[in-house]
Amino acid sequence: MADAGAPRTATLVTGPSSRRRTAGSRSLERSNVSDADLSRRGTRIGFRLLIGAAIALLVTISAGPLLWLAKSAVSTTQDILSDPFGWWPSGIQLGNLADAWNQIQIGRFTLNSLIVTSGEVVVAVFAAVTLGYVLAVLRPRYGAVLNGAIMATLFIPGVISLIPLYLTVIDLGLLDSYWAVWLPNGVSAFNVLIMKQYFQTIPREVFEAARVDGAGPIRVLWSIVLPMARPIVGVVALLAFVASWKDFLWPLLALPSPAKQPLSVGLSTVAPQADLAVLMAGMLIAVLIPLAVFLVFQKQFLTGAGSAGAVKG
Repeated sequence: MADAGAPRTATLVTGPSSRRRTAGSRSLERSNVSDADLSRRGTRIGFRLLIGAAIALLVTISAGPLLWLAKSAVSTTQDILSDPFGWWPSGIQLGNLADAWNQIQIGRFTLNSLIVTSGEVVVAVFAAVTLGYVLAVLRPRYGAVLNGAIMATLFIPGVISLIPLYLTVIDLGLLDSYWAVWLPNGVSAFNVLIMKQYFQTIPREVFEAARVDGAGPIRVLWSIVLPMARPIVGVVALLAFVASWKDFLWPLLALPSPAKQPLSVGLSTVAPQADLAVLMAGMLIAVLIPLAVFLVFQKQFLTGAGSAGAVKG
């Protein structure tokens, strides 16, 4: 019998659960700079200065060209050429924006770009939703072959298919029509991939319950899938909008008529005879429109992009 007055010793628990807790706590503490190092004033200040310098460098690289374009858009041509980084030696020329809208017909090119991008967005969303629905939900017997064919297009450079696509457009009589831009550029294997991945995260029980209630494939897509996939549909629409807005080579070939050319092609057409300052103002307008669209829908875009990476549990 042990002595009641003897001091009690603590028992060290070394079971599996204890070891897991210890390993987990150690993994949470692992980083490039430990808490012990950050407790030193010199290390903490140096670490914050390093982070600040890295952020400043990234902001300069990413936002620097855009800020210089904004400065040049309201400068004179002489100031741009003689003092590119000067702060408006001749004053701010806000009239350049109006001149760009009227003199080099930025307004007409912008309208053409909106027509082109709107059509491509509609085609892109329709193609991504339908193909993603077929591959992820309907799953036909030939689904693996179709999925492999779609994914194979990701490895084909666009330049290789440029000439066959151009000849196909000519044979179909679509040259110099908006359909020649909408149809080829609207379908994207990447958009189909992220749409399919999102549809796969929806529990299969939802579709089975809908089929039990008598809903057909189209009713399931329209009433169940699309309302649940609204965030990822917004992501696909925004990606298609940006890709269409900045596209240059294919609209240049498919729309030879200046009256139908979008902003990206129109700016290159008027560049040789336009005043440099007015041309810079036109470029600024071309950049601000997609930037404004992203800023308006950035919350939906980030939410949908995060949902696209979800994995069904």
